[in-house]
Amino acid sequence: MKIGIELPTTIPNVTAQLIRAWARQADAGPFSSLGIVDRLAYNTFDPLVSLAAVATETQRIRLMTGVLLAPMYNAGRLAKQAASLDVLSNGRLSLGLAIGGNEEDFRASPASFSGRGKRFEQQLELMTRVWAGQPVDDKTGPIGPTPLQPGGPEILLGGQTPAAIGRLKRWGNGYIAAGLGSPAQVGTFFRQAEEAWQSAGRPGKPRLVVATYFALGPGAAEQAEAYLLEFYGIYGPLAQEIAKSVSTTPEAVQARIQEFADVGADELLFAPCIPELDQVQRLADVANQWMREAQN
Repeated sequence: MKIGIELPTTIPNVTAQLIRAWARQADAGPFSSLGIVDRLAYNTFDPLVSLAAVATETQRIRLMTGVLLAPMYNAGRLAKQAASLDVLSNGRLSLGLAIGGNEEDFRASPASFSGRGKRFEQQLELMTRVWAGQPVDDKTGPIGPTPLQPGGPEILLGGQTPAAIGRLKRWGNGYIAAGLGSPAQVGTFFRQAEEAWQSAGRPGKPRLVVATYFALGPGAAEQAEAYLLEFYGIYGPLAQEIAKSVSTTPEAVQARIQEFADVGADELLFAPCIPELDQVQRLADVANQWMREAQN
């Protein structure tokens, strides 16, 4: 299983300097991907703009949206932005996409909250055509540039409903889980994703990705709780559950890595709760230790 890390772009008072330094240090290893969360009605950085910025700071690490709330975006523009970012990053883009569940983000966009599932499917269809070099319709020319990855960036579909997971029958390269539940719950979603994939007769298997929270060092538990209660406050009691699930010691992080490996994750992304650069190295130390032990 690969281990990635997310940017601290949802934590208040994060600076551009920290984001760039974070990306450079993550690129130095051992992390596989650099992820970013999408939320509009909050003090967060834009996902695609941020990934474009860190693309120039990195050489190796993949760049991943985890996840982008696609129905808030114009499909043609999103296809062009993603293709551009894929070219600028030398083919390192992975697009985690979902419909979103926070109506506040859609009001801020503004975009219709109702009908977003159907709209998302239309977006997937259009983006697939655009990245294949096909015109949008018989009166419109192709939208460029051509992505470096054949067929376009990797698409990881998110969501926990049957409709969300069922989209893997037609679209996407894999499934991305939020990781807000237990590893066992995530494992259930993984099995459903595999079943949807196989029932459609798609070759191979879907790539399975999950994200979870971490915070390490002195005062980590308190800082993580304060941040997560604020960020997820709109969800009421669920915010408390999320705050309690964060891994705040090296032992807890290593246990969480093993738990997600055991349910079949191909990649695990750790999302930070503390906007300090030492978090990257603290997590790297634990990840390296787990990788060494996994090879024995």
